[in-house]
Amino acid sequence: MSAGAQFVQIEIGPQVRQPKPAWLRAKAPSGDNFHHLKQLARGMDLHTVCESAQCPNIGECWNHGTATFMLLGNICTRRCGFCAVPKGRPEAIDWDEPRRVAEAVSTLRLKHAVVTSVNRDDDNIGGARIFAETIREIRRMSPGCRVEVLIPDFQGIDEALRIVLDAGPDVLNHNTETVPRLYRAVRSGARYERTLRLLENAKKISPRVVTKSGVMVGLGETAAELVEVFHDLGGRGVGILTIGQYLRPSRDHLPIARFYTPDEFDFLKKEALRFGFRHVESGPMVRSSYHAHEQTEATVT
Repeated sequence: MSAGAQFVQIEIGPQVRQPKPAWLRAKAPSGDNFHHLKQLARGMDLHTVCESAQCPNIGECWNHGTATFMLLGNICTRRCGFCAVPKGRPEAIDWDEPRRVAEAVSTLRLKHAVVTSVNRDDDNIGGARIFAETIREIRRMSPGCRVEVLIPDFQGIDEALRIVLDAGPDVLNHNTETVPRLYRAVRSGARYERTLRLLENAKKISPRVVTKSGVMVGLGETAAELVEVFHDLGGRGVGILTIGQYLRPSRDHLPIARFYTPDEFDFLKKEALRFGFRHVESGPMVRSSYHAHEQTEATVT
């Protein structure tokens, strides 16, 4: 690592008192495609992580006809310090949801569908079955569509992971989110070693599946800690890595320790590529599903 590329370690503390940099200012969502997709989701009683997690790319992605559907309702059983998705006691699992998601994918004529979910620690096996059925329904209604799933850790239950993989997703994503030192504050209920084990086991269970993970920066981590995470993920066969800036959803969430510059994101990409990833997407506005279709083009044959 060059001397000029060192990052300063900042503990989680008060939010930085500086305006949002120009490279983080997204355009307000608008356009015919945006409104069409919003109406479609409302009409079919579907949730998108784009809205629930307040993604800054919602305007760009929705105007390109791309959305990430969120399964298992809109209430998460965990209280992660970074996430804008509502927390609390979820409603009963909706077993018709996979059909409706697949119908939306078909209506939008998507070539690459991304499906994620809230955490459902109340029923991990049921949650896994919803993922699996959604994959199968998309395959049935849109045979040429690739399917990417962004899954929770299922509390480390191997059976749940196997249920999802048996349905044959093209890409299996599980986000690492941050460095081990910050896990307790950032990822409530999660464990770094559990994340690594899930990604490693996915390749053992289904060697042909492309695995993917993502990290946020700006929470107080150091460059050395990030590089160690890249090393750990690369060593477990992860094919795609995303690196993006953490943005605080509200005053109730973790403060931002610092904003990374575009040049620093370029540096992180170069560092990550040393560990064997087939594709690295690194930038201030990058999120798990940002340019997902292009990422997969580089890895799925």
